[in-house]
Amino acid sequence: MEIRQADLSFPWNGVLEGEQVSYYQKWFKDIKSIYMNSEGMSEDTLMYTVFSKEEEAIEGHLNWGLTVLEPVTVNGECNMTRGHFHQDLNCQEYYWCSQGHGLLLLMDEQGECWAEEVKPNSLHHIDGHLAHRLINTGNEQMKVVACWPSTSGHDYRRIENHPFPVRVFKENGKIVVKERT
Repeated sequence: MEIRQADLSFPWNGVLEGEQVSYYQKWFKDIKSIYMNSEGMSEDTLMYTVFSKEEEAIEGHLNWGLTVLEPVTVNGECNMTRGHFHQDLNCQEYYWCSQGHGLLLLMDEQGECWAEEVKPNSLHHIDGHLAHRLINTGNEQMKVVACWPSTSGHDYRRIENHPFPVRVFKENGKIVVKERT
């Protein structure tokens, strides 16, 4: 019997690695429109990096990824991902936090919104009918591992047209949630 090496690994630095792993980075200039007040922020600030191993879109195949959110704020507003619905609303997803602290912001199709606390070793099931966004509320990188069907797709436009109704800030060392204005 031959013993083979795994396709993917999480080495000491906690970053997804492997031959078929790709990554992209979002800089402030790419996502400044999602923040309430983007004044005074350097456009070259790294906001987050997404590593992924994506399969061909075939039913039953799974994608695997890691999102690394930097511990920055934009005029007090906590760093966040763009957020999305899946194009196929029947596709569910799992998030597992390997490092850091934050929130998983969830929104149903009617616009009702709530959050789950994200902390090391928390596991989050995301129903396919829910929009989802990660928010780093901590003082270190937040690393969240994800697994989702290769057929799910990402619908960012829907969030642009109907944004999450709340914003999350750090004020005097406390996390404050405010209604979107």
